[in-house]
Amino acid sequence: MTLTTCLILSAALFSVGLYGLLTRRHAVGILLSIEVMANAANLNFVAFAHYGGASWGQAFALFVLGLTVAEVAIGLALVMLLFRSHKDVLVDLANAFKH
Repeated sequence: MTLTTCLILSAALFSVGLYGLLTRRHAVGILLSIEVMANAANLNFVAFAHYGGASWGQAFALFVLGLTVAEVAIGLALVMLLFRSHKDVLVDLANAFKH
């Protein structure tokens, strides 16, 4: 597997995540789409670290994984709050929290 194929795979994953982010209405689907996009960025970091000979990419990928774990924890807490208040997880219902 070359750097070009890793970058093409990463771009495809990022595109799928972006499509999911723009088209999903359920909060869990949006969270999963964000995770796919973060994993595409991690694939870029690891690929450049592997083919570039630098170890900073792997360390940065581990840091980003830690950030995504925190994002999932906060996101799922918000999804649970949305479900408890509206009995559904549609993002359109989140506008009701403004009042």
